[in-house]
Amino acid sequence: MAKEQEKKQGKLIVFSAPSGSGKTTIVRHLLGKENLNLEFSISATSRAKRGEEEHGKDYYFLSAKEFKSKIKNDEFLEWEEVYRDNFYGTLKTEVERIWALGKNVIFDIDVSGGLRIKRKFPEETLAIFVKPPSIDELKIRLKKRKTESEDKINMRVAKASAELATAPLFDTIIVNDDLEKALQEANKKVGNFINY
Repeated sequence: MAKEQEKKQGKLIVFSAPSGSGKTTIVRHLLGKENLNLEFSISATSRAKRGEEEHGKDYYFLSAKEFKSKIKNDEFLEWEEVYRDNFYGTLKTEVERIWALGKNVIFDIDVSGGLRIKRKFPEETLAIFVKPPSIDELKIRLKKRKTESEDKINMRVAKASAELATAPLFDTIIVNDDLEKALQEANKKVGNFINY
C-alpha cells in the first residue's frame, strides 16, 4: 500500500568529461528531447561569469566566501575546489527543485562531482563519461572557444589526462569523435535508463 502512494522519484543523469569534450553540446541536445523529461541541474560556482552567462540560468554565481559558507552548512550534494578559490558544486535544493517538478535531473559536471553523485545515489544515477578523440583534439577545441588564456588551456589539458584515467569508473563511455553519432548514442542510453 505505502509503495503505491510513494511519489516516483526522478532519475539522475550525469555527464562528465574533460573541458572541450563536447558534453555541454550533448546535454543541450538531450534537454530538447521531450520524451526524456529532463531538467538541467544548474551548478553553483565561485568563478567569474564568462561572456553572456547569466546567474540562475548558466550557473548560480557565488563569491568564494558565500560558497564556503554553504559548504559549512552542508547545503551541497557535491562540491569541489577545482583550482584555488575556484569552487563548483551542486546545491541540494537544485535537485529537490527538479524532482518536485516530476522531472529527471541532468548534470553537466566535472568528473569527481559526477562520481560523488553516483556514489550517493547508485541506483538512480546513470553516469556517462564523454571522451574526446585525443588530447591533441581537446587542445584544438579549447583554443577554438577563444574564452581562455594559453595558460588556462594548458592547465585544462593537464587536468584532462587525470580525468581520462577515471573513465572506467563511469557506467558508460561515449567517444565524441563524430558528434551526430555521439548524440544518438547518448539519446539511446539515457532513454533506456529512464524507461528501465
